[in-house]
Parts: sequence; C-alpha cells; structure tokens
Amino acid sequence: MPGPYPAIVTQMYNDKKEDNSVKFRIKGDGVTQGPIGLFTIEENSGIVYVHRPIDRETNPIFHVDFDVLDRLTGATLDKTLSFNVEIKDKNDNSPQFTPSTIHAPVPENTPEGVLQAALQAHDIDLKDTPNSQFTMKVVSQDPASPKFTLKDLPSTTTVKQLAFTGCFDYDKTKQYKVLVEARDQGTPTMSSTATVIVDITDSNTHPPEFSSAMYNTEVMEMELKEILRIGIKDKDTPNMPGSRAVFSILKGNEEGNYKIETDSKTNEGVLSVIKGKNFEKTEVTELEIAVENEEKLFRCVDGKAITGPTPKPNTAKVSVKVIDVNDPPVFKKQIEKVYRNENGPLGDVLFVPEIKDEDSDVNKLRYELVQDPAKWVSVDSKTGKITTVQKMDRESSFIKNGTYTVVVHAIDDGQPPATGTCTVVVYLGDQNDNAPYLVSKNAVMCGNKVNRVDVKPTDLDGPPFAGPFTFSLGGEEELKSLWKLDPTTGTNTSLISLTSLPYGSYSVPLKIQDQQGLQAEDVLQVVVCECTGINTCRGRLPFSSRLGPAAIGLLFAGLLLLALLLLFCFLFECQSKNFQHIPLNLQDEGNQTLVKYNEEGGGSIYKPEYAVTDGYRKGENGTLRSPAGYNFQYNFQEMSSGGGVMSMPHHNWSTVQRERNESRQMSRSYSLARTERNLAEHIERKISGFPEEQRDYPAYSPYQYEYEGRGSDCQSLDQLTVSNLGDNLDFLQNLGPKFSNLGGICQQSMERRNVRL
Repeated sequence: MPGPYPAIVTQMYNDKKEDNSVKFRIKGDGVTQGPIGLFTIEENSGIVYVHRPIDRETNPIFHVDFDVLDRLTGATLDKTLSFNVEIKDKNDNSPQFTPSTIHAPVPENTPEGVLQAALQAHDIDLKDTPNSQFTMKVVSQDPASPKFTLKDLPSTTTVKQLAFTGCFDYDKTKQYKVLVEARDQGTPTMSSTATVIVDITDSNTHPPEFSSAMYNTEVMEMELKEILRIGIKDKDTPNMPGSRAVFSILKGNEEGNYKIETDSKTNEGVLSVIKGKNFEKTEVTELEIAVENEEKLFRCVDGKAITGPTPKPNTAKVSVKVIDVNDPPVFKKQIEKVYRNENGPLGDVLFVPEIKDEDSDVNKLRYELVQDPAKWVSVDSKTGKITTVQKMDRESSFIKNGTYTVVVHAIDDGQPPATGTCTVVVYLGDQNDNAPYLVSKNAVMCGNKVNRVDVKPTDLDGPPFAGPFTFSLGGEEELKSLWKLDPTTGTNTSLISLTSLPYGSYSVPLKIQDQQGLQAEDVLQVVVCECTGINTCRGRLPFSSRLGPAAIGLLFAGLLLLALLLLFCFLFECQSKNFQHIPLNLQDEGNQTLVKYNEEGGGSIYKPEYAVTDGYRKGENGTLRSPAGYNFQYNFQEMSSGGGVMSMPHHNWSTVQRERNESRQMSRSYSLARTERNLAEHIERKISGFPEEQRDYPAYSPYQYEYEGRGSDCQSLDQLTVSNLGDNLDFLQNLGPKFSNLGGICQQSMERRNVRL
C-alpha cells in the first residue's frame, strides 16, 4: 500500500470496553514473529498501523491474534480474535530471463530451422494472473540476414527456441546478436530482455584446388619410396574438417603400384611407390589425382542453401618416369622342396635351378652356396646344380624337423651385380640306421627297499624304426635265474632281481631290439646297496683317530720292546744258525696257476692294477667259492722301495656272472719287514671292512671261462673278516717262533746292507 508510513490499516472494537478499564494487544506474524515491527496497535483505541511496505512475493499471508485485557490486572477479558491477513498482489515484477545472455555456436552449414539455443523466462507475481503471464518475441538482430524467430516448445509457455530461415555465410558474418523481449500482461505491463549471441563456425564452403595442374617425377626401377609431394589451396579455416585434404588416384594405378596419403601437418599429398615398377614393361606412367575435403561441400547463394549433386573434385596430372636399373636373377620358385632318403648315394642331384633375368644373359650367371651348415652338398658355379658330397644323416644336429636347408645365390654380370636367392629345403626320409641304446648305463637298486630298477632305452630313429622295443637278457643262461625283465616289450622296462643279492656292483648284459628287428647289446651297471634316501647308497663312515699323550707313549714303548725282542733273537737263537742270504727287494713271480681262457670280448676300458707279491715269502694257493655264483676279484697296488711297505690305496672289485658256483685261485702273500708294515696291513683290513661308497663304475663286459673242474671245498677267504680284531694291537707283542725265524732273516739281510733301525 502506498505511504506515508505508519499507515492505518483497521481499528478493533470490543463490547466489554468501559471507559479506560481495558486495553488491546496484538501478536503473531509481523509483530512478535518475523518480520517483527511490521504491525502495531494503539492499546486504548484499537487502531492497527502498518509501518512499512509489504512484499507479497516474500510474505504472501500473515496470521495475527488480537486480545482484550484488563488494564489493571492484565487478565484476558474475552476470547482471542485471530485473523489470516492475505496480501493483495500488485504487478511489481517483470519477467526475467535465465540466463540473460546466451552464447550459441552454430556451424556454417546448418540447414534452416530450429537452433540449439533455448530461452527461458519466469515472473514471480501471483501465478495464473495477468501479472505473471508473459509473451516473448525477437525485438532486434544484427545483422538482419538471415531472419531469426522464436519457436514454441510443446507443453510449456515459459521456454522458447531460436530459429532462422536462409543460410549462414562465414566469410561475410561470423557472429549475430539477437535481442529477445519478455512482457507480462499486468497493469501496468512490465518487461525484460535477453541477448542471444550466435557464433558461426566455419564449414567446407570452398573446394580445395591443386597448386598446379601438371606434375613430373621419376623413380628407380623396382624402388619403393616417396616420389612426390603435391600442395593444394583451400580458403576454409586451416586444420578443420572443411579444409583437410583427402587425395585419391583416379587413373593410372590399375596394378596398385602407387598410393597417395595426406601429410597431417602440411596438408600436402604424398605420392609413394609401394610396388616396384618394371622398366622393361613400363617407362612412363601417367596418373590422374583428385582432391576433396573431409567434410562435404556446402554452398549458400543469395541467402539460400544449394542442394543437389556434389560438383566434381579438382584434379591434376602426374607423370612418373621409371629409370632402368640392373634387375636381379629370379628363380622360378623362391623355396624349392626336395624329398630324399637319408644315407643316399654321393653325387645325387638335389636341385637344378630354373631362372630368368630381364636384362642379363642367364648363361653368364654364377652360383654360390650361402647356407650349407653340414657341408653335405656342392653347387656348380655355372649351372647351379646342387649335388651331395656326403651322406645326409637325418639324426644329425643340422636337421630341423626332418629337413635340411640349403640357400643358393645366383649373381649376374651387371653393374652393379644383382643377386637372386633360392632356398632349397631337403626333406629327409628316415631309415633304420640307428640301434637302440640305454639312456643311462648305471642304476642303483636299493636292496633294503625294492628289487627292481627302471631301464629306459632310446633310439635316434623315428617311427616305425624305433619303439616299442623288445628286451631280453644277454650273456649266459645262469643269468636268467638271477634277473628278469618285465615287460619284455614296450617303450620302457624294469630289471627285477629274482633272489636276494649281496650288496655290490653287477654287470647285466641286455639285448634291445627296435620295432624293425635291429638289435643292440648293452650292459647295465647295477649297484645293489642299502639306501638312505631315493636311490642314494649309504656312504662309508668317515675315519678319524686321535692319540693322546699316553697312547703315544705306549706306542713308542711297544716299538722299543719289539726292537729289544729282535736283538734278543739275534743274540741267542740266530748266532748258531747259518742263514742263506735272500735279497728282500727282489720281485718274484709268486705262485701262479696258468689256465687257458676263452676271451668273450673286450673288457673294461680301465686297466686293473697289477697283483703283487712281497719279496720272498711263503705262498699259499687257495680256491675261493662264491655261494651266490659270482667271482670277487681284488686288485692291490704296491708302493715299495727297499724293504718296502705294502699299502692299498685302491680297492677295486667287480662281480662276474658264472654258469654255476665258480671257483678261482687267488694268490695272497704277506711279508712283514717292519712293524709299520703290520700296522699298515692291519689298518687296510679295517678299511676294507667298511661298505663301498656309491660311485659310477666303468663299463664292463663279462668274460666266458672254460670249466676247470669242481671248485675247492675250502671256505672262501672272501667270507673271512678282520673286523673282529678290533683296535687291540697287543697281538704284536707275542708273534711266536715263526716271527723269530723271519726276524733272523731280516736281521742278516739288514747287516749285509748296513741297515740300522
């Protein structure tokens, strides 16, 4: 309501008012609640005042309470009177655009119609009254063409969309300003405006053109490279789809020798040779090249968009001259396949080339081998004929997947010389020229766990000249009572012991036959032992000894006592006897038994150490019987000088399979020259009592001996052991009368040689 303020709104009355005994009170919106201080009441007269203008759009309604109070006591004399005061709308707000300024980018080639530019307005006056209802229209535009209008959107009256008729020309106008008004229908009417800025973006309205109508270039024969760059002119904005060039070859490239691409940085056309051109066929090639833009061409004439067929693109001619060069010889086939069997005859012709050369005499070509890793072939330098000079082995390491590859060059006499290449792949057929053999000739049988070992053969030949194999035992028939093979056919087998075997090394001859019947004999060395792990024999316990001071003293006391004993013998027993001088360092042949043997074949590649006898001694011939049907052969190596002390650093033993319980003679002799000799022999016997460590035994082929008669009934010395002697050496203190005789002999020899202890 118009001022001035405060202004009287109304006056309150009450029938209980008597003189000045009552007073009026107001409370509620605009009084005790926000906006506070808007309304007041004169307590005596009941006149209600408003103190400032009221904005309906902020507070459209007020709830106010009136009371009548006793002036003296303040008690309420009547019921509270409540009012809802509704503020009457006034057209004090104009429609407003959101936003008031709109930027709309529009491509130049946009067809006439609705643009992507929407205008929205709103009036906050009372809804559905003339004060809030409005209309929109284009008030002005700059420039005036093309004509902009507003289009209604369905189901709304507050949003309009900008539209135009005609076409845009980026070269003439790059931006338009359109002023739009929104006006309400109140009294008086109120309005506001919004500005739409239409930014035109360039499109393809100018076709590209070649800088020249004719181009000339040249290329070496059969050369692949870039040969020409072609520039263009385009009036559209650079680096836009409307100006980026797209080249094509219309004529002259029927064989696909050329291609043209666009350089993205320079927008040039790059002409390249992608397939060599033969001078003998074509010297000059005429190409016709066209250029267009990535974007379709758009044309606007006199404010109207031109529709219809697209005009033909701009074209240019390119003349390509081919320069002659020396062509290389060309084989009819770059890869030649040849099929032969391995081990073929020498001089076999594998390959005779078929070759041509466009500009050289094929009779003047020369040929060279480039790849022949095994040196199996040769090439005729004039004809190129490839023949074998060695047998070709399919199992050779030079064979890959059953093929052998040879590479040959043909070189002409041009300037510079040109070279042609041919690869000859020889497919070799397999023959049964390799017998099967054992993958491993050594095996360990854990006698305390299993009674078999795996036997794995292989064959270098391929099917059907390899497995499955047929297995059998070689050697003597007695072998079959100790071993068997199971299965007897297959890719693998197992060697099974039929009896409990003593720990040791066994040579088992095997026969292995491939699928075509080619047989080979091999020997499997089987070590039977007590295992502590997987195929791991228990090793020999390590030797260690240490003498304390008392033990060393006792040892020297014993030696001194022994020396005194020798002197005593010399003085009391040897003086009355005449001893025959026998040299101690002579090497005699010992007691031997010569037996004729039929040797089956070559034995081990290792030479056994020679058996020795010590000086002149009392020899004993014994026949030892092996209860399991094996011979045990011991070889001792003697290290001697002067009187000599025998030591046994090598203790080699092997077993020989026999038809029955065989016997053999062993000659053993013992000679005692000094106490140290006895000690060495005793220690060696102790060492031999320990089990052999696992080792790889050399290949061994068995010997067949003639039957020499029934063996000795004497107990075998091999079954004797010295382990019961322990470490007690007291037996050396009382060696008996035999030792005295030996001592006398030694003393006499020592006196003649001036040897002193």
